[in-house]
Amino acid sequence: MARVIELSYYPVKGCAGVSVREALLTPAGLAHDRSFMVVSEEGVYRTQRRDPRLALIRPAVSDDGGRLTLHAPDAGALELRVDTSGARRPVDLFGTAYQGIDQGDTAAAWLSDVLGVRSRLVRVPPEHDRVTDGRTPGTSGYADSCALHVLSRATLALLNGKLAARGAGPLPMNRFRPNIVIDGWDEPHTEDRAHGLRAGTAELGYAKLAIRCAITMIEQESGRRAGPEPLRTLADYRRAAEGGVAFGTKLSVLRPGRVRVGDDVTVTAWGDSELGSAPSGVHGAGPSRQRIESP
Repeated sequence: MARVIELSYYPVKGCAGVSVREALLTPAGLAHDRSFMVVSEEGVYRTQRRDPRLALIRPAVSDDGGRLTLHAPDAGALELRVDTSGARRPVDLFGTAYQGIDQGDTAAAWLSDVLGVRSRLVRVPPEHDRVTDGRTPGTSGYADSCALHVLSRATLALLNGKLAARGAGPLPMNRFRPNIVIDGWDEPHTEDRAHGLRAGTAELGYAKLAIRCAITMIEQESGRRAGPEPLRTLADYRRAAEGGVAFGTKLSVLRPGRVRVGDDVTVTAWGDSELGSAPSGVHGAGPSRQRIESP
């Protein structure tokens, strides 16, 4: 029986994740996931692609979302009262215009010092009505695309076996920044074909493959670039037709609910893998357009 073995959310896009035993799954994913984003003074998003030190910032958000704490080595902790009603400002995420609520000069100064580049912190406004793409449309905060990134233990084990064959060391799960990790599937990349899932009281729908970027080459504990792995090895066996390499899947929330570590995961609908034919008796739709992303 497949089950949930890890749950993580990322309050600030690009920063460290928060591991939990239980979470509320909202239409936009795990509660508070990517509800904040670090931007330039012009409002353009920052990610680990260009600012790998984001990985060193460890956020914590109160259950009610009213307080945010940021901690980074040699910078101490900063505690903020979250502003959800201030003036909106335009922000840019992959060239798409959204709105954000600026969290003030104190947060901006702290982030600028940690990252070494002038930055501001914004929060998703309550009226945020983003529609995400893929086979199952949904919504999300400031995530690259869909509400959830799902990865299985078997999928990572296959990659680590291939890395070992090359003389490279294994990679931890947090290198790929998933929201939900599933164990109990013997076949790697079963998540590619699991097009409907039930976990806890929530139901999820497959949107698309997760197309990986250079963030997978950044050590999340140190904030340092460590490439060329895993992209070099993934390119040998996980190339997507639309470009890039696929590892894990993106899902939308069909029915919100609560999910706990240890909950059974039931596949309610199977489909074909977008990287190739599925086993006999498994059917699905054709491939959807992919965009290179970093969960």
